[in-house]
Amino acid sequence: MNRINQKLKENKKLLSIYFTAGYPKLDDTVTIIEQLEKSGVDMIEIGLPFSDPLADGPTIQGSSEIALKNGMTTIKLFEQLKDIRKTVRIPLIIMGYFNPILQFGVEEFCKHCAEIGIDGFIIPDLPVAIYNDSYKDIFEKFNLINVFLITPQTSDDRIKFIDSMSNGFIYMVSSASVTGSQSGFGEENTDYFKRIDNMNLKNSQIVGFGISNNETFLQATKFAKGAIIGSAFIKHLDEKGVERIDEFVRGINK
Repeated sequence: MNRINQKLKENKKLLSIYFTAGYPKLDDTVTIIEQLEKSGVDMIEIGLPFSDPLADGPTIQGSSEIALKNGMTTIKLFEQLKDIRKTVRIPLIIMGYFNPILQFGVEEFCKHCAEIGIDGFIIPDLPVAIYNDSYKDIFEKFNLINVFLITPQTSDDRIKFIDSMSNGFIYMVSSASVTGSQSGFGEENTDYFKRIDNMNLKNSQIVGFGISNNETFLQATKFAKGAIIGSAFIKHLDEKGVERIDEFVRGINK
C-alpha cells in the first residue's frame, strides 16, 4: 500500500508541511525532511522550484527564486533524495508545476520518483481530464498518487468527478487567493469546509492555504482529515533557521 494511504488510515488529524527544495541553502533539503519527521510531522510536500509559480504567494515565490539561484534542479533533487528512505518513513510528495516534469519526460520522472521512494505528486496546473487521458496509466504503473485541488468555486459535479479520479486525498484550497495571503478563517470558509464534509466523498480532504498556527490548524481540521502549512513554515526557516524546526511543529501540535 502507498504510504499516503497508510497514513490516511491513522486515527488522527494529519499535519503536512510544504517547503521548497534547495532553500534556504542548496543542501538543506534532506536535513529539513529528517528534522520534520523527527518533530512529528505526518507528511511532507517537497516543492520543486519553478520560475513562474502562479498559485504561490510572495513567500513561496521568493523561496523558489532563491532555490533556483542556489542551483536546484530536478536532477539535483533526485541526487539529494537518492538515500532518503534509509532515514525517513513518512509519505513524501513532490509539489510542482507540470512544465519541468514534461521537460524531464513524464515516465522518466515517475520512474526516478518511484526509485527514490516518492509517494505522490501535487501538480496544480495539470487538469484532471488531461491527467486521465494521458498520464494516469503512467502514474499508476509506478504506484504514485496524484493529488487534485478543489476550491470554494469548484462545482459539486466537478468535485465528484475529481473524487472519482482520486486514490489518496483531495487538496482542499481554503480560498481563491494565493498561498500565504490569508490569516484565519471566517464564516465563509467554515461553510465551505462543512459543505465538502457533507458531500461524504470517498477520499479524505486536507486543507491548504491560510494555516499558520495551532488555531488555524484546528479550524481547518474540524471538518477535514488534515492541513498543509507552507508559507508560515518558510517564514520560520527565514527567521529561526533549519536548527529550530521542532519549535515550529510544536507550536502547531499543541
